Amino acid sequence: MIAWVLYDIKNDKTRTKVAKICKQSGLYRVQFSVFLGTIDRNMKDSLQLQIEDLIDEATDSVYIFPMSKNELQETVLLGQAFDKKLVSDEVMALFL
Repeated sequence: MIAWVLYDIKNDKTRTKVAKICKQSGLYRVQFSVFLGTIDRNMKDSLQLQIEDLIDEATDSVYIFPMSKNELQETVLLGQAFDKKLVSDEVMALFL
């Protein structure tokens, strides 16, 4: 499946750890607090558990949005949708 991970995390150290977990899960950073990539259900579940252990649920927000390739291709990107310095060819290929 394709998954988006978006977060708003107050603590810098926690935010850095969550970003590292996303990268280790095979996701690509497309904005400073947004990751996108292809992961299987087990990896998504593992990612969720790891993030839950790190964040402060009283102050932090994390969204994991799974979607199909067809749904991703229907995504509308407006303006400077991605940080061009962060987005890889692998990410752009997901939209083709």
